[in-house]
Amino acid sequence: QVQLMESGGGSVQTGGSLRLSCDASGSTVSRYCMAWFRQAPGQEREQVATIDSNGGTSYADSVKGRFTVSKDNAENTLYLQMRSLMAEDTAMYDCAAGHSCYNYQTSWEFWGQGTLVAVSS
Repeated sequence: QVQLMESGGGSVQTGGSLRLSCDASGSTVSRYCMAWFRQAPGQEREQVATIDSNGGTSYADSVKGRFTVSKDNAENTLYLQMRSLMAEDTAMYDCAAGHSCYNYQTSWEFWGQGTLVAVSS
């Protein structure tokens, strides 16, 4: 099993940047497909970025060109670099790990506790 803990959230102004981290323990991130999800108040959870075990990435259209997902296998950490932040990026951000890159959120086996990102003008 892998345990995940996010950090790096906070308050930022529109147009600013943040980097989220997801520290893994108990197993290595290189073994898993990893993803970032977010959920804004009153909205469904959205999968925003995915990185597979080979380093292949994919993004939701809403963040493409602004967010970059990466992982450091030596540090056993997943990252989400967020740039040009907008108010609609305000959400709780969670990282997840799975034995496969699943299409359904409920299939992802391991989740962190989340970190809050608030973007204001």
